[in-house]
Amino acid sequence: MKNIGIIVAMQEELDEILNIMNNVTKEETDNIILYKGVIENKNIILVKSGVGKVNAARVTQILIDKLEVDVMINIGAAGAINPNLNIGDIVIANKLIQHDFDITAFGHNKGYITGVGEYISCDEELVNKLENVVNKEKSKEYKAIIGIIASGDIFCTEVKMKEKIYSKFNADCVEMEGAAIAQICYLANIPFIVIRSISDSPNGNNAIVFDEFVKLASKRCAQILKEFLKNSIHKN
Repeated sequence: MKNIGIIVAMQEELDEILNIMNNVTKEETDNIILYKGVIENKNIILVKSGVGKVNAARVTQILIDKLEVDVMINIGAAGAINPNLNIGDIVIANKLIQHDFDITAFGHNKGYITGVGEYISCDEELVNKLENVVNKEKSKEYKAIIGIIASGDIFCTEVKMKEKIYSKFNADCVEMEGAAIAQICYLANIPFIVIRSISDSPNGNNAIVFDEFVKLASKRCAQILKEFLKNSIHKN
C-alpha cells in the first residue's frame, strides 16, 4: 500500500483530517509530530508543518527521506484572488508558483526558480481523478475549479497585492505553503496534489474573515480528501 503524506499548516486543518482518520498513532521525529493512521484503507502520515514556505519544505523533505512517502497531498485554506471565487469554494491546483520569488535582476520572470522554472505542475493523473471526485460530490453550496495557486511568505491582505498576483500569474488563490511543497516534490520526483478551500479574500480586513471561516474551509477539504482517497488511490 502506498504511504500517503498529508501536509497542513494549521491546527484547524489538522483537526479536521484527524476526524476522518482511524487507528491513529502519534510519533515524533526531527522535532515534528507525525500522525500515522488510515483513511479509506490507505496508509496516511499526517503532519502539521506550521505556516510558511520554509516550514512546509522542511516537513516535505523529511516525509520523503525518512517516512518513504510516495504520494504527497497538501490541503488547507486559501485566500481568493479570482473574483469569481467565494468562501468555501475549492481550488484544485494544476500548477503552482512562488509569487514572492524574485531574481528579475538577472533577466528572469518573477517567480522563476533556477533549476525549476516558474510554474510547477501537479501530477496530471491525480488532478484528473480529484476533479472527477469533486464533480460528483459538490453541491450548490460551493463550486470547484482547476487552477493556479500562488504561494508566498506573506498573508496577503492588500487589494493591490491581490490584483497584482492575479494579473501577473493568472492565479486563482493565494496561500503560504503549496508551491514550496511542490518544489520539493518536483525535485524528488514525487507525485503531488494541492487542494485548497477559500476562507477569505484580501480586502484589507480579511484576517477577521479568515478566523471565522478557516474551520469551514478545513472541513470541506477533509471531506473531499476522504472521497478522493476512497475512489482514486488504490493499494499497490
